Amino acid sequence: MSEPSIERVAEAFKQHNVKAASKLLKQLYKTSPQNPWVKFYIGRLYEETRHPDTAEQIYRQLLQSNPSPKLLSHARQGLQRLEASAQQQRQQSIERAKADPQNATAGVLILEGTPPEQRQAFAQSLARIFQIDPYNARLTMQVRGWRLYRTGSIGELRLYVEEMKAAGIPAFAVSLDDVPKLEVLRVEYFQTLSPQPSVVCRDRSAQLGQFSFDWGEVSQQVRGGIPIFVNAVSYDISRKTKQQVQRKQETRDFAQVCDLHLPKRRCILRLCDRSYDFHRGAIFTPEHQQTLGKMREATTRINWNGILQVFDRNLPEIPLWSDFSQFAETAIDYHFLMEKIDSHIDISRTEPTHWDPAFQLYSSLVFLRNYPIQN
Repeated sequence: MSEPSIERVAEAFKQHNVKAASKLLKQLYKTSPQNPWVKFYIGRLYEETRHPDTAEQIYRQLLQSNPSPKLLSHARQGLQRLEASAQQQRQQSIERAKADPQNATAGVLILEGTPPEQRQAFAQSLARIFQIDPYNARLTMQVRGWRLYRTGSIGELRLYVEEMKAAGIPAFAVSLDDVPKLEVLRVEYFQTLSPQPSVVCRDRSAQLGQFSFDWGEVSQQVRGGIPIFVNAVSYDISRKTKQQVQRKQETRDFAQVCDLHLPKRRCILRLCDRSYDFHRGAIFTPEHQQTLGKMREATTRINWNGILQVFDRNLPEIPLWSDFSQFAETAIDYHFLMEKIDSHIDISRTEPTHWDPAFQLYSSLVFLRNYPIQN
């Protein structure tokens, strides 16, 4: 019987005789463990026996350490085969997911913040998963906050999330059908703070009612500033007469919004400094000794900060989510999506803006990420 050789291993793979190739490689590895061709065909063996991650690792090591043009070509071809196979399997999984009516509903894929030292590696994985350029993939990575990265069928997006998590990329997907399942109560004012907090609020049909809860029911807070725009006029005498007057939208101020999430009731209590009635109900002050008259005369900002301080005292341990602005910058250009979301925010505007539904989406995503609805 002839001695094992690289040529015999290559012939075994050509004949799709994986068993024979495996036997030959075991013998060759004992005598020549550092032979790059032995390493390559071990990679081929892993590829043929459906261990793509190990095969990819071997091929990439060969690309970095071997100067042989022929071997480099074989390693590149191996990587191309692995990628083509992964893409085919991914597409088949997507088609199966789309065939299920429960997976056909619309959803959003959210890319979470990534540490700077991991962006390069994550970008390579993101580029591979979505078949995009690594440079553009790196540009989508955010150090903090969330990015609305993609929309599509929830089944497809969840498959992408599985791949991203396997690569260590923090991401999640949420069905848009779950967003309106959260009850948003717009708080008019707090009637009492203790022994049990109680609010006067409006539901989605604008009906006024009373809602009582315990501080222990609140699992997380979401805070953010929503821009208040004005149509500004500027004059530039250096321009031609018709171009001297320019009109553009500018940010005049920010409406402050704070959401309290009550997951067991599938409910969000929403407070906004533009619609909260500071003239009624409980008094929010840093110093309880302040008189009623002094408090009523305080500015909106002082009143609002008083509310937040009460929340901080009564809810010291719960998470606070406050990266709304970073998320909104990536979401407001999804016009078709923003136009379908009811903002549940009472801000007087001369014309609508996508910033309002963006906050509703952000708060809902925080809720559903941590407390998904079980269908």
